[in-house]
Amino acid sequence: MLAKLPGLIRLPIVALLLALNVIVHVLVLFAFTLIKVIVPVRAIRLACSRLLVGIAESWIGVNNVLFDAFTQTRWTIEGLDGLRRNGNYLVLCNHQSWVDIPVLQKVFNRRIPFLRFFLKSQLIWVPLLGPAWWALDFPFMKRYSRETLAKRPELQGKDREATRRACEKFRHMPVSVMNFAEGTRFTPEKHAAQSSPYRHLLRPKAGGLAFVLDAMGDALHAIVDVTIVYPNGSGTMMDLIAGRIRDIRVHVRELPIDNTLRGNYEEDAAFRERFQSWVNVLWNEKDAQIERMRA
Repeated sequence: MLAKLPGLIRLPIVALLLALNVIVHVLVLFAFTLIKVIVPVRAIRLACSRLLVGIAESWIGVNNVLFDAFTQTRWTIEGLDGLRRNGNYLVLCNHQSWVDIPVLQKVFNRRIPFLRFFLKSQLIWVPLLGPAWWALDFPFMKRYSRETLAKRPELQGKDREATRRACEKFRHMPVSVMNFAEGTRFTPEKHAAQSSPYRHLLRPKAGGLAFVLDAMGDALHAIVDVTIVYPNGSGTMMDLIAGRIRDIRVHVRELPIDNTLRGNYEEDAAFRERFQSWVNVLWNEKDAQIERMRA
């Protein structure tokens, strides 16, 4: 019913409700974050951490209800059987648009531990959302260009140190660590510039993926390999809110993690070659999966 309202009426309503949802949940989130920061009792801080995750899952849940009520997007989701809320997962996904994030949140909210993404350090300044991500222990990464590293070699490895610190924190809580292995959103221009061997994907960055697996150690139970397809184009967040993305298809499969996927990627040449080969096989399979889903 609501999804059939004229756009001029429906869009302002859903935008207002989404904004109110952000404000209400973030204010509650900040209140418990303040308690967590100022009370030096471990049990209270752990309880606050669990509450913060519950608030975030409620926030996502309300967003999902609004998307379902105000859009006519058709969802096709396969492969969720067997996933656990108390499992620890590394979630891998192809990356096409900012829409990927609410899609992943809808698919996995309250099915697996709360998803956490590695974010660019600049995003901490996004009003309301940046501090909320910080409160929820999202790791912020400061990446340096080759030119900057050439001028200041002491910065070499700082991003890896930040990754390891974040992963150490995640070892002591149920977590799903999200990784877009392509490192950036797919566009035809980027695909051509890379001379990517894949039809629907950019080249994966195996080094960062290997580092997370090594840093997390045996705290991770499995890899959740996710493939998202938008048959009519991924669009933007506004397209999602406006209901212009009419078809979203998601395929999920769980992959085991064994000791062959853990090692020193930078210093062990044999492991590096073996890991790159594994990632390339995975990406070939994902490329073929996208072709089937598009068909």
